[in-house]
Amino acid sequence: MKTVIEPFRIKSVEPIHFTSFSERVQLLKDASFNPFLLKAKDVIIDLLTDSGTGAMSSNQWAGIMRGDESYAGSESFYRFESVISNLTAMPCIIPVHQGRAAEKILFTVKGGKGKYVLSNTLFDTTRANVEFSGAQGIDLLCEEGKQPALVAPFKGNIDLIALEKCINDKGAENIALVIITVTNNSGGGQPVSMANIRQAKQICAACQIPFFIDACRFAENSYFVKLREEGYQDKSVLEIAQELFSYADGCTMSAKKDAMANIGGFLAVHDEKLAEECRNLLIITEGFPTYGGLAGRDLEAIATGLEEIVHEDYLKYRIRSIEYIGEQLDKENIPYLKPTGGHAIYLDARAFLPHIPVEQYPGQALCCALYLEGGIRGVEIGSVMFGKYAADGSLIPAVNELVRLALPRRTYTQSHMDYLAEVITEVFKHRHQVKGLDITYESPYLRHFTAKFQPVSGDIQPAGE
Repeated sequence: MKTVIEPFRIKSVEPIHFTSFSERVQLLKDASFNPFLLKAKDVIIDLLTDSGTGAMSSNQWAGIMRGDESYAGSESFYRFESVISNLTAMPCIIPVHQGRAAEKILFTVKGGKGKYVLSNTLFDTTRANVEFSGAQGIDLLCEEGKQPALVAPFKGNIDLIALEKCINDKGAENIALVIITVTNNSGGGQPVSMANIRQAKQICAACQIPFFIDACRFAENSYFVKLREEGYQDKSVLEIAQELFSYADGCTMSAKKDAMANIGGFLAVHDEKLAEECRNLLIITEGFPTYGGLAGRDLEAIATGLEEIVHEDYLKYRIRSIEYIGEQLDKENIPYLKPTGGHAIYLDARAFLPHIPVEQYPGQALCCALYLEGGIRGVEIGSVMFGKYAADGSLIPAVNELVRLALPRRTYTQSHMDYLAEVITEVFKHRHQVKGLDITYESPYLRHFTAKFQPVSGDIQPAGE
């Protein structure tokens, strides 16, 4: 049979509060046209992020009850450490409360003024922590990844020619590290090939530059490798993931993604000296090295999630769910980043709303229109998130203007996906009614979290109820 069904049964549910169109108009105004500032209870389908928002399994909940809450030397830590060591083969495992804490510690130690961090694409918190250290982040995405409508198997790859050129231009001694994000979140959840990772590692090793993996969605990336890369069809996802990590000197991970937990993360490295420096910071900012800001129950949930995430029946369902949405959008010729990725559908806001210039943030305007039309909350991944200002104050736009609709793991059903497709379609039919936005407030770092907006002229007009 070709039909892919959810590889789980629902054991517990929570209600959804349905808002009316007129209520959403006022709620969005009160939130200054930033979906981040909406209350969760006022969202019908919440696709803001897949980070920590999924449903945990019965085994994860059982692990929470087993959690050892000892301050030091908890048994839950040693299980956590064992599972991650088996996956990554890295001996130094440092727990943290979430991925950005691992980034903060790593770049505080390795970054600094005059240093550069090179990547296929840095995500928002990664870039913020790089810049906060005084270093500069540089994205070196492959050319295929810059073309939303182009179908290619590994659009998340780093541009290897650009990587070598950048190292030569900046000087290897000034490169703090190279970090590959798998899958490439800012680039549409697109996977990175094993060949690309292997070759990037070889370039770094030749220049004595540390090579890291941002491993938030390592399992989804490994499954794409199994599906699309020659020589991996007969390997298990676990074996592919273990090979992926074998090329890295270290990794950061938010366990709120592919560990399917509600909180947590880790930093793992081979270098004992680097690990000692990182643990010294950990103790100041996170906690003792065997809990790192987490309860023992969280360590148990993460360990179990890391074991469950490599199950191929789950990954097949996960990837197919995103493909299904893409197929519904194709029927209406709605532009999105192709092919579909692992954890989200990425609408191409620039093509969706061609009448809105980048200076009026089409991605943010589209996010607002989706909420007004159907109570859908997504996130802009474009010039609000990644735009910069030139010396004259003009906007330097992002490469792409996208809206990410990220699916929490094991949370929504087929009918929710059909509703999502209907809402997107209705907005698309009336897309010329959507107006652009001006920023009225922004913070210096991660401005998209708290920025405030107002319509360029009048109110934003969605398709209607």
